[in-house]
This record gives sequence, C-alpha cells and structure tokens, in this order.
Amino acid sequence: MKKNMNFMLTAMLVVIIATSAFAQTTNPFGNSGSFTGGIGMTVIDDQSYMTINLRPDLAIGKFGLGLNVNLLYNTDNGAIRGEDWDEDYDWARLIRYVRYGRKGDTFYTKVGALDAARIGHGFIMNYYTNEASYDDRKIGLALDLDFGTFGFESMTNNLGRLEVIGGRAFVRPLRPYINIPIIKNLTFGTTFVSDVDPDGSRGTDDAFNAFGLDVELPLINLPMFRTYTYFDWAKLDTFGTGTAVGIAADLKIIAGVAEVTARLERRFLGKEFIPSFFDAFYEVQRYQPDIDMRKGESLAYIQEETKGTYGELVGHILNTIQLVGNFQRLDDTPNSGVLHFAAETKQNVPMFALQATYDKMGIEQMDDVFTLDDRSIARLGIGYKVKPYLVLFMDYIYTFQFDEDLGRYKAQERFSPRVAFVYNFGF
Repeated sequence: MKKNMNFMLTAMLVVIIATSAFAQTTNPFGNSGSFTGGIGMTVIDDQSYMTINLRPDLAIGKFGLGLNVNLLYNTDNGAIRGEDWDEDYDWARLIRYVRYGRKGDTFYTKVGALDAARIGHGFIMNYYTNEASYDDRKIGLALDLDFGTFGFESMTNNLGRLEVIGGRAFVRPLRPYINIPIIKNLTFGTTFVSDVDPDGSRGTDDAFNAFGLDVELPLINLPMFRTYTYFDWAKLDTFGTGTAVGIAADLKIIAGVAEVTARLERRFLGKEFIPSFFDAFYEVQRYQPDIDMRKGESLAYIQEETKGTYGELVGHILNTIQLVGNFQRLDDTPNSGVLHFAAETKQNVPMFALQATYDKMGIEQMDDVFTLDDRSIARLGIGYKVKPYLVLFMDYIYTFQFDEDLGRYKAQERFSPRVAFVYNFGF
C-alpha cells in the first residue's frame, strides 16, 4: 500500500502539453472527444514535484480508448517519483479504459475504469465505480451481448483479482413466435452479483452474494420516443428481500436539439435490505478494518420494512450541457436520501468549461447536499477558455484513501491546476 499523500496547491501551471487526438466524453448520446494535458507543481509530504499529466481519449465510431499518464518529477533529485511506479499494476493503469459500443448496444465492452456500472435496472448494482479511491484504482471489465431472443450483461471490478463480479442473463421467449410489436419484446431476466472477498483476505470465508429476478415490458418503441415498465425482485445473501416497480422513457426531440431519459421507481423494501447495494460508495464501504465490519453485516441492523421512491433524469438541451441526476429516499426514514449528479459542458459552450460528478448519501435536508464529509465523493473541474482549444483548469477531487495507521479509509482532497489543450472531434 502506498504511503499517505497530502496534496496542496503551490504554484499555477506554467506550460501546456499539446497534441492532437480523438477522445470520448461522458455524453451517452453520441461520440466526440478531446485531448487534455498539462504541467504543474504540487507538494507531497513536504517534497515539491513537477506534475506532468496527459489524458488522451480516442473515439472513432464505437471504439474508445482512454489513457492517464501522470508523472511526478522530483525537483530536488531530478527523478520521477518511484512510489507511483513500484508495482506492476501501476503500469497497467496507464490505460484508463478501452471501450467498444455503449451501454444498451447490441455489443458493448469496456476494460479499465468503470465509473457508472449498472446491471439490469440497477436494483442490485447502480452507478458502481471501481475508482472511489484515487490511489487504489482497478482495472475492471464490462461485457454485454444482446442476440435478440436472449443475451447477457456482465462485469468485474478487478481483472487482477476478480473481487466483485456480476451478471444478468435475459430472454425474450415470445420473439421467435409472434410479431406483435409490444408483446414480442417481453423480457425476463435474472441477476447475480457477488463480492468474493470483502475483507481482501482469501483465507476468510466472507463472500457476499445478491440475487435478482426482473420482468420488462416495452409500451412504446418509436425512433423518437420509447417507454417501458418493469418489475424487480432481489435478495441480499442470507438477509432480506425487496421489490420495485418502475417506468422509464427515452425522448429525442430532433437529433442534437434535446434528448432526455427519465425513470421513476416505487420501492418496497423488506427487513435487512437496501436497494442498489453495490453503488458508488461500495468500494470504500465493503470492509472497514478498524471495526472489522463488512457492509453486508450492517444489513442486520435494518429491522423495519420500508417504502421509498427513486427518480432519475439524464439528458441535454441544444447540445450545450450534459446532465445526469438521480435521487432516492425512504418514506418516513431520516437521513435516507442518496444523490448522484454529473454535469459536463460541451465544446460549443463559449468562455468556460465544466466537468463535475458528485455522490452523497445520508441526506436529510438541503444543507446535507452541500456538505463534504465521509458520506461524499466529488470531482469538479472548472475552466476558463483562453481560446476555444486552450483552457485554464482547476480540478478538485474529494475521494478516499486507506490509512494504514488508522486501519480505515479517510477522506483525501486533491487540488490540481492545469492549462489544458482540448480539441474535440465528432464522428
């Protein structure tokens, strides 16, 4: 485990790394891209380093490749910081991801960073990330295939160790026999997700398994508008069960003008059960060594049946800013609100650029949303466009790092100013 690093800003960026490349953005509605890079200064444990960062993202058609080259140059001895490259896995992490297709396509796969993994309708796994700890990023895999009559979704958070693995198999049994537009697409699915080793020790038998069944029925399936309803049932290992009934819709108001995806779900949760058990916080909650507690064990403290509502909205208007937001809350249960939000401005927005993601749990009132603490994961980049392709950027990252002395994860803040070269391509 790498030693603790306390990052602080000591100097503004002084030079720009520039080249041309293709890239992928977070926009789920199309393919475009950008290259970013920069040189700056930072201090780690009272030692000054020059930071050199290159983040090229290549997107041609359905193919995407993202790299993350981050070098820290010691200004005293003229050497690259060795702690960042003392494990074989560090070199593999140069490749941030390799992708083909997008979630929902007939064929989709992604290797590397999984920043918003979902299985099925998300009742067991939703917006899961294997990057919750910046210094402990993992190389994951997502692979989905849809053959029409049947198919599957699958993922693992760590190809090097196969810690969290999950999959959903589905079948459309009526499609080969009838041609009625709605009925023929009736879909039945079954889901299995497992954390093989929550405490990180193969010598302990603490695997946690989740199972699920679902039914999905499309209601309208037109080029500009699609809507469907669904039902989910799930069981968390030897603990409780829950069900959900929802409706979702996809709306396209002329390509490039407005596209919106919305979902509303009503949840009925039994004792010892929580929805989206594998979520954005799971990597830091799966095991807490200081109290020898696994997330699954905390389910035993939920001894009341509850009901709740989940809503989600994803979309863009006039191709200016891409927004993703969802919120869930239990009826009559304090501090049960959970928020996920992401936003990104597109290249045609003048003067400034914005990239942000934010996850927050334990929300009771509005003030909780705006407080960063051990219930938060945040990434924010704000930039001023000197030129359309040249941006003065300040990145702020609030994640978690394992502290060996304390025996648990603790919050870690990173400030990273940079001058970025951004060039977008569309295909």
